[in-house]
Amino acid sequence: MGRFRRRMFESAEELTSDERYNMAYKKVKRIKGFLSHLRIYLIVNAIIIISNVNRGFFGRGEGSGLLDWHTYSTAFFWGIGLLAHGLSVYGRDLFFSEDWEEKKIREIMEKESSNTKWQ
Repeated sequence: MGRFRRRMFESAEELTSDERYNMAYKKVKRIKGFLSHLRIYLIVNAIIIISNVNRGFFGRGEGSGLLDWHTYSTAFFWGIGLLAHGLSVYGRDLFFSEDWEEKKIREIMEKESSNTKWQ
């Protein structure tokens, strides 16, 4: 969820259970849509790459096609779109969650305090 929407809905007490259910339902639908997109991406690109690698086997050309740009171009450009879809679903906090900074600060402080005990 984006920062603006998070601030907008910070006080969960104001939301009724129906509103919370609807928000959760929409989030699950968006995640399901992304996972379907990812599954189709993997299947289609696997077929494209395997068919280009094996084109010499079927007698349509020479070479395996493993190093040809057109073998991977669909996966590359579609991957950019898939990345954008993933970021829209999971948000920018995919790798660094909302409380990641706080956890890391506490971890470093604990590590430093344990180092000073032995000195």
